[in-house]
Amino acid sequence: MTGARENAANMEACASLARHTLRGLAAVFGSTFCLLAGNFMLSPLLLLRLKSAGAPTALAGLFAAMSWIGIFCVTPFASAIVRRLGRRRAFWLSAAVPTLTAIGFALTADLAAWFALALAAGLAAGLRWVLSEAMVAELSLPQWRGRAVALFETMLGATFVIGPALLAAIGPQRPAALGAAIVCIALGALISAGIPPLQTPEHSQPASAQATAETGWRGVWRALAARPAFMAVGFVGGFFESGLSSILPLYGLSAGLSAAAAVMLVSASGLGSAGLVFPLGWLADRMAHAPKQRWGSPARVRRRLMRDCAGLILAAALALPGLMRYPWAAGALAFAWGGLGGCLYTLVMVDIGSRERGIALVNGTAVLVLAYTLGGVLAPALGALALQISPAAAFPALLIAVAGLGWALLGRLK
Repeated sequence: MTGARENAANMEACASLARHTLRGLAAVFGSTFCLLAGNFMLSPLLLLRLKSAGAPTALAGLFAAMSWIGIFCVTPFASAIVRRLGRRRAFWLSAAVPTLTAIGFALTADLAAWFALALAAGLAAGLRWVLSEAMVAELSLPQWRGRAVALFETMLGATFVIGPALLAAIGPQRPAALGAAIVCIALGALISAGIPPLQTPEHSQPASAQATAETGWRGVWRALAARPAFMAVGFVGGFFESGLSSILPLYGLSAGLSAAAAVMLVSASGLGSAGLVFPLGWLADRMAHAPKQRWGSPARVRRRLMRDCAGLILAAALALPGLMRYPWAAGALAFAWGGLGGCLYTLVMVDIGSRERGIALVNGTAVLVLAYTLGGVLAPALGALALQISPAAAFPALLIAVAGLGWALLGRLK
């Protein structure tokens, strides 16, 4: 009788934990979706209004860069903010600030104020990026962590399409466009308020470990030193998924495509991210938790899949010189680079979420975000330069060097 009661109590505890986990994940997914969809309505709308007001193109570009500056500035200090405020309050802060800045854009036309608001929104975006990734990885049960993280990344990619599409449907010239963006962002903040007190499905770090975990640059450096190869892979993922997509039209023109076809290469890269990341997350879960661990430990499975993805990116880069004479191959290469780059980022995030908890998880995620963002920033600058020097030699050499770095580092891991 006592055993039956204990079993019933254990089952109820498991059910309660599952409900708590799903509630937390729903809040992270829902709030982030609304915030980003609203942001991707707001960003192009503000740029259009700047241009219509006669602002120089260079100034508009600097305004667009303010968000990335904010992300770079706040990311190393995300763990310090979390320690000071706690994860729930930090999460709320990352939702409240974009709402206030969006309202601020509607209340003033002062250019200096717009730059300050854009910087504040970027700081909040960086904090949200780190927190949301870390929360999804930590709240997910081990047997479906790969799918949860992959689904989250796929959802993030969808907002790049949904936000601008909503703006186009409303009409960027209509006054209602700004109001719709503000409503969408505010809805994300409202959903954020519903996140429950955070508990993790697996064992959490002891309170003493949380108290002594380092934050700021020291914590980021420790996380980087612990897994430098994986962070290099994060850089490769950002280089091929985010950064390379911005110059794919230039590559398409050099490969002999028409202007319209060259622009569509960006869509091909996005389709690769949307189409490959979730299946890869599903495969990682199935292999990691196969009966009798026929594929090895979960960590070994993740390393194997990372190495395979990096190897496929390298193979595509090696094939580029021979395929440039065939314009039809450009779409397939863009699809592969975008999708496999996203898969690398996802696998590293799953690995961090499987190893770390609390402040250490936030530090590890911050390093990954920095590495990914660095890859995304350097790819267009270096790629455009390589295309200018020689589309047939310098550009493939650059891609081979970056992909080869990730593949070589992963090959050294045991």
